[in-house]
Order: sequence, then C-alpha cells, then structure tokens
Amino acid sequence: MTATRARPLVLPAPAKLNRMLHITGRRADGYHELQTLFQFLDHGDTLHLARRQDGEIRLTPEVPGVPHDQNLIVRAARRLQAESGCRVGADIRLEKRLPMGGGLGGGSSDAATVLLGLDALWGLGLSLDRLAELGLALGADVPVFVRGHAAWAEGIGERLTPVDLDTPWFVVVHPGIEVATPAVFRAPELTRHTPPITMARALQGGASSWRNDCEATVRSLYPPVAAALDWLARRAPTMLTGTGACIYASLTDEKQADRLLAEIDGRWQAFKARGLNRSPLHDALDR
Repeated sequence: MTATRARPLVLPAPAKLNRMLHITGRRADGYHELQTLFQFLDHGDTLHLARRQDGEIRLTPEVPGVPHDQNLIVRAARRLQAESGCRVGADIRLEKRLPMGGGLGGGSSDAATVLLGLDALWGLGLSLDRLAELGLALGADVPVFVRGHAAWAEGIGERLTPVDLDTPWFVVVHPGIEVATPAVFRAPELTRHTPPITMARALQGGASSWRNDCEATVRSLYPPVAAALDWLARRAPTMLTGTGACIYASLTDEKQADRLLAEIDGRWQAFKARGLNRSPLHDALDR
C-alpha cells in the first residue's frame, strides 16, 4: 500500500478526441462494436480532491441537470470506497470547462481522475488494471483515461492498445447544442457494418484516411452541427468527435489555430488545444 497523501490534490481531467470512429456491428445486448483512435488534449476540467474523515463523498458545485448521487464523479468515488473498504471520504470541487454531450469524454475523464486521484489521496495502491476495471463499470470511455495513453480501441471501446499518434494543434468547436448519444445509435440510417480493419492498416493510412461513421447521422439529426462542420471544413480538415456535438479542425501549428479562433470570433464556443499521447493526469500524479 502506498503512503496516504494528507495534502489536497489538484488534478486535470483532460478531454479526448476520436481521431477516427468506425462502427463494425451491433451486439445482441444493443451495444455497438467500435474501432476508434483515442487521443488526449491539453485542455479539460480540473478536480480538487481533499480528504474527509467521516467517509462522506461531497461534490461541489453540482452539475445542472445531474443529481448529486448520479454524477459519475460521486459514483466513481463510492465505487472505489466499496472496492477498497476505505472508510475515509472526500470533498471534491469541480471546475467544469468541457461541455456536456460534446463527445469530448468530460464525464468519463472526471471519473477516471477521481479513481486515480483518490487512490493516491487515500493511499490505496490499486493497480491500473483494477482501476480500469472499476472504470469500465461506470462507462466504456473511462478505462482509456485511467490508463492514460492514446489508444486504438475495439469492442465497445474498452479493449485498448497504446499507440503514438501525430500531435497537431486542434481547434474544437461546440455548436451550442447537446447531442443525445442514444438517439444517434438508435437512428436507422446509422452505418453499422463498416468492415473491421487492423490497427496497423488504420495507422498506415494516417489522418487523411480517417473518418467518423456517426457524422452523417449527426448531420441529419442536428442541423447546427452540420452547419458548423461545413463552415470549419472550408478552412481545415475537420471531423466530429464521438457522437458530437463537438467538432474539431486539425492544424499544423499554434499560429494557424490562433488565426482560426480569431475567424470564429464568437460565432460558437471554441478553444485551441494540442494533441497529447500521454494524459496530463498521469504527468500530474507523477509530479
């Protein structure tokens, strides 16, 4: 068991992008089989974690529309307590920057930061494998944030192989709406039978060959996303991340990202970020 950390922790919960997303089938339980490439961004939420001696888990501020006890942050902390038998609790303060329903993995990243951060704060010493298992019970995207490296993912997104991708600058745009992921996956027109490819073939093809199978369906269901995609694609290579609503443009350097942000000029919410192959959460915990 590692030593307990008495001091509060301030940790990042980075965003992710899907650099490609293929839907290769649908399982009997209704979940879709995927092939995707996950990459982190140097932008995201921030979590402040402090020990409580009474065993309570308290999150502030509450996220609008999400009851306290249903928030993935609280569920992750309580699941870690139950798994470890830990009797101390935590005060958790969330600085929320990532939009809900944006396809950036904000809730999953928050949950992963709680699992790793409280493991350190409480001195539990659980392995990454065990923490990733706990995370998978909370959501299919949580394990990649727990493991902390860009990855090729299969299954429902839980079978991960670390990869090193190019690390361009990105401009991420939120079109001002929330996309309902279940509605996208229920849509009859959604592509569900893209032939599986190997990781080597996907990487050999490079970014110019990557696509998101959800994009056409999201375009038809959410015209504001379609409008933003069309506008951005006239200026740089552009793709939807996850099921959206966020879209991103890939740029060769920070100056190009700054120029594109200036052109957006309040048209939509937008930010620039660098692609990362190692999560800044793991860098922070190492420090």
